[in-house]
Amino acid sequence: MTSLKHLDRRNFLRGLSAGTATLGYSVYVRAGDLTPSEGNPLSVEEIRASLDSLSPEPDPSRRFEGEPNMTLVDLETDFFIAGGGMAGVCAALAAARNGIKVVLAQDRSRLGGNASSEVRMHIVGSDHSGGRKGWREAGILEELRLENAAWNPHSAWELWDLMLYDKVISEPNITLLLDSVLYAAEVNNSVIERVMVRCDKTENLYRIKAKQFADCTGDCRLSIEAGAEFRWGTEKRSEFNEPLAPEEQTPETLGSSILFTSRDYGKPIPFKPPHWARKVTKDDLRFRGTNSWEYGYWWIEWGGEHDTIRDNERIRFELLSIVMGVWDYIKNSGDHPTSENWGMDWVGMIPGKRESRRVIGDHILTQSDLMGLNGDFEDAVAIGGWPFDNHPPSGFDNPEVPPFVSIKIAEVYNIPLRSLYSEDLKNLFIAGRNISATHVAFTSTRVMGTCAVEGQAIGTAAVYCVENNLNPRGLYEDKSLMKQYQQHLLRDDQTIKNRKNEDPNDLARNATVTASSEIEGSKAASVIDGSVRDMPGEWHHRWGGSLESGEAWIDLSWEEPQEISQLQLTFDSGFSRPLTLTEQTGYRGKMVTDRPPEMVKTYEVLYRGKESNEFRSLFEVEDNYQRLRRHRFDPIKAEAIRVRVTATNGNPEARIYEVRCYEA
Repeated sequence: MTSLKHLDRRNFLRGLSAGTATLGYSVYVRAGDLTPSEGNPLSVEEIRASLDSLSPEPDPSRRFEGEPNMTLVDLETDFFIAGGGMAGVCAALAAARNGIKVVLAQDRSRLGGNASSEVRMHIVGSDHSGGRKGWREAGILEELRLENAAWNPHSAWELWDLMLYDKVISEPNITLLLDSVLYAAEVNNSVIERVMVRCDKTENLYRIKAKQFADCTGDCRLSIEAGAEFRWGTEKRSEFNEPLAPEEQTPETLGSSILFTSRDYGKPIPFKPPHWARKVTKDDLRFRGTNSWEYGYWWIEWGGEHDTIRDNERIRFELLSIVMGVWDYIKNSGDHPTSENWGMDWVGMIPGKRESRRVIGDHILTQSDLMGLNGDFEDAVAIGGWPFDNHPPSGFDNPEVPPFVSIKIAEVYNIPLRSLYSEDLKNLFIAGRNISATHVAFTSTRVMGTCAVEGQAIGTAAVYCVENNLNPRGLYEDKSLMKQYQQHLLRDDQTIKNRKNEDPNDLARNATVTASSEIEGSKAASVIDGSVRDMPGEWHHRWGGSLESGEAWIDLSWEEPQEISQLQLTFDSGFSRPLTLTEQTGYRGKMVTDRPPEMVKTYEVLYRGKESNEFRSLFEVEDNYQRLRRHRFDPIKAEAIRVRVTATNGNPEARIYEVRCYEA
């Protein structure tokens, strides 16, 4: 383990200093100025205009100092995010949808990080791949998964990439910079003021000013440029009293993996490995199964004994040599004769990295925290639940050692806001595998489902910081605002263990609830009990109404008319099953890879005013496949609201977890 502060690194480059007069050509753009009002996706014309504004024509009479062919473009925004993996995407969407301007910079041409088509690691998290049924992540990640299931049931990775791009590029408050690498930061009095981002494909250098910043790069790239303190490797057992930690600290980490996919072509497909492929034998695979070939193998892991950042090229080569060697064994050893018709159709070229740096925050998560031995966090903002999943640093090089040791955590755990911002940089959030945690805790928090909900947490926190002129620590210290922020997360369907809806603005909480029917075990009033999750077989927090007559309805009524202009519905999306994109046949067998059968498909919302005993239609929805639906309409005076369900995507009953009602 190493604890370092890069004081010897420059805080800013020449491009960050002084004004544009000494730097050459500069263009100033307020990020997001060309967007319409909140809540409407950008039109194609607006998307084109926004993109054109990011690459203005350079002034030939002025050149950027030291970069004669690069154009300096100044951007100003509320929230800058480095890294477009699942943490960065969810942070950007959460912040933008809640009203602040965001610049998201991603160093690849695709969003999603390890979950993209470039790496193809399926997203896992709190539900432990279905082993802990009922605890699949909610919120923005659930929205993305459901969107993918509805429109990509054939599980094409490239369409997952495209869906993420569509969500981000269509969002009015997000400016997306792809193929753009952050390389410098300007810091004054522990506050990040500006960063530099380079895009060689457009020959632009972006100088970006923001109020709040987030490092979602995984490798802490923004954090080290800004001078944040970080850790590397494993802590010794005594430092945090962690039984799973080694006796002594080490610089070793989890390694990286390269995946491949293959399929049956119905005819013999020969394979000749390159000369640099490893010679793999049965002894090398004693703890590594090779009986399934369509999607393999996470255990092709290497690099934990090296620097997973500096040695990336060596790690890529060694992983490819192992991949080629393993496939050569499958195809040519004679131990798998039925592989004759199987051929590779994709091999990753980017190592899927598990571990590198971890930023130090106001709280460092430990083994005891994740096991619930230290009580709950008052600043809980997201959940995790993957096991303590440690991998030997030697990876594939040591066939005598199993490729992982997994120790199940009994319950899901909460992650505090204090682990999601830097201890020594006042306006730096962190989310993803670089959060503030020991190595032992990291072996659980590192998975992408957990990274995604951390992203939603910091994106929403950034809104509160911008709107209240606070930094992350100030948000934590303002207990009233902290509680309001947590309630906001719950309203956006973020799960926080042991927290429920206590929103004083939710008019539904004071309503009387009745329904057309209640299936055995369910109660209509559950839709206002504040909780939106049941375990398998339970009906504690959702209503189920029979559709035998062709419809099921649930009414919320008040003694006095209520002025309502917003309705929020939370449906059942089948949390008892995993839901992700994967090529692994066994894993796919646990899932429904299309619209969940539990999901309400067709519904109508009606209201009854004081002047009439009849319900009048407000709107109808067809082909719904999302868990969280929000509807805004002209204000009405209602004594009752009715949600009338006429079809699901398969199940014989309507299922609703929550109904919320709000004034304008």
